[in-house]
Amino acid sequence: MQKAMLEIKHLVSGYGKMAIIQDLSFTVFEGDLVAIVGPNGSGKSTLVKSILGLTNIFEGSITFEGTEMSAWKTERIVKMKVGYVPQLANVFPDLTVAENLELGGTTSKGRERKRQLHERVMKLFPRLQAKSKQKAGLLSGGERQMLAIGRALMADPKLLILDEPTAALAPAAAEQVFQQLMEIRRSLGVTIILVEQNARKALALANRGLVLVQGKNAFEGSPDQISNDKDIIRLFLGDLSI
Repeated sequence: MQKAMLEIKHLVSGYGKMAIIQDLSFTVFEGDLVAIVGPNGSGKSTLVKSILGLTNIFEGSITFEGTEMSAWKTERIVKMKVGYVPQLANVFPDLTVAENLELGGTTSKGRERKRQLHERVMKLFPRLQAKSKQKAGLLSGGERQMLAIGRALMADPKLLILDEPTAALAPAAAEQVFQQLMEIRRSLGVTIILVEQNARKALALANRGLVLVQGKNAFEGSPDQISNDKDIIRLFLGDLSI
């Protein structure tokens, strides 16, 4: 039986006094790669920010490994081994690749453990090894995403949340990011929540999908169920064949 890692129940959340997420419930199990898809403005980014303590929670609960954390600050949530790769401003451009990775490992304990995590990241992203002394601001878009993901992995997360990791990337770079996420799940056993505009590709990677529309859970199921449901495609996702 799969073990629940993240449980969201009847969540209502947003910014200021405005609720964006409306009575949303879903569960992420250990080892999942959950794709969260839906039209622009559906609340996908607000949902992941709510998990990370970056919104106002009006109602409901967010539980991680059995511990309720909806009232926690982001720093405490990160220490619970929840990693996050935001869509924008996800590296420090004036710091080197090595310095960015070092900052990512500040919550990991012990010099030996940090060394192991660094080696793991370099094995996953060998291009970063050759550019370890280069400033992050000089990297290509794809390399920046590698660095952002690598920095998140330096914290040794159990759950990794990525918000639009392929936004503005060339197709080849986007494909590489997708392949690396598959390897992270396969080789490291990290549970992943992937927010993506490229619904077709995200669902091809995932074992479960969540269709979000106007802050509500419009549909939850296997990628095949979502991809083959003509009503879901027509109303919420557009043409998945492109």
